[in-house]
Amino acid sequence: MLKIAVLVSGGGTNLQAIIDGIEAGTITNAKIDVVISNNEGVYSLERAAKAGIEAKVISPKYFETRAAFNEALYEELVSRNVDLIVLAGCLVVIPEKIINHFENKIINIHPSLIPSFCGTGYYGLKVHEKALERGVKVSGATVHFVDAGTDTGPIIDQKAVYIEEGDTPKVLQQRIMEQAEWVIMPKAIDDIANGRITVVDHKVVRKG
Repeated sequence: MLKIAVLVSGGGTNLQAIIDGIEAGTITNAKIDVVISNNEGVYSLERAAKAGIEAKVISPKYFETRAAFNEALYEELVSRNVDLIVLAGCLVVIPEKIINHFENKIINIHPSLIPSFCGTGYYGLKVHEKALERGVKVSGATVHFVDAGTDTGPIIDQKAVYIEEGDTPKVLQQRIMEQAEWVIMPKAIDDIANGRITVVDHKVVRKG
């Protein structure tokens, strides 16, 4: 059974997609052990509580230094012996110590087709604003392993979503969540939980 920690910062729509996937049986051989938020009072915590999942707030505000926060987050994850860390709308920069300890055991969902509109400064609505400014015809989402770079880890899966006339950043964001993010993130977790993918030479290799 794959033991998952989900890291969140806000409303938790991707967290809900994972919870729903486990309940529906589209994600198998996996359970969420804990939800950790870096912010108090966010709806992600309510989603976890409603699903009977332990939820904790570990915020940089609680600590005198960023290094102390990083160490607390590291100790929490290591002490739980989790198999997979899922960044589901988590806006905290993951410390290198955690990335090294959980090599190829951290995944993230990014709301574009990497390598387009990704990297430092590209998060949330900013991704969709830039896509619309550029006039691209297709966007989408990418689920990938996390490495020391920003959106540079091995790509697990991608799904394209067409941009429509009159799209606003918020409308595009919602369509990409519904048509791509909430589809490929649960699928990636199920594939990992059932041993269908490995990482070879910084690329994901799918079995079967």
